[in-house]
Amino acid sequence: MTHFKVIERFAHYTFIHCRLETGRTHQIRVHMAYIGHPLAGDPKYGPKKTLPIAGQALHAAELGFTHPLTRKWMQFKAPLPEDMEQLLVNLRQGIDRTGKL
Repeated sequence: MTHFKVIERFAHYTFIHCRLETGRTHQIRVHMAYIGHPLAGDPKYGPKKTLPIAGQALHAAELGFTHPLTRKWMQFKAPLPEDMEQLLVNLRQGIDRTGKL
């Protein structure tokens, strides 16, 4: 199951936070496409070239799992990449993928 929360809405896009109960491959992509809100730039389930970033607009900010040998909880965090940070700045300013208002 995928839980999601709207962080910020834009004219044609929505910035969301997702939390997975399981870690299935491309689960977020499938679930969001299923409810009619595919990820921007998703080559399989959504429009391919909608925003000026490399690849799809998906970032794993935090991952956690139990190590299979030590049984210790492992947790990793990563900041939003620079191209996605700039994308949010542009969307907040009303600039679309062509660079126009």
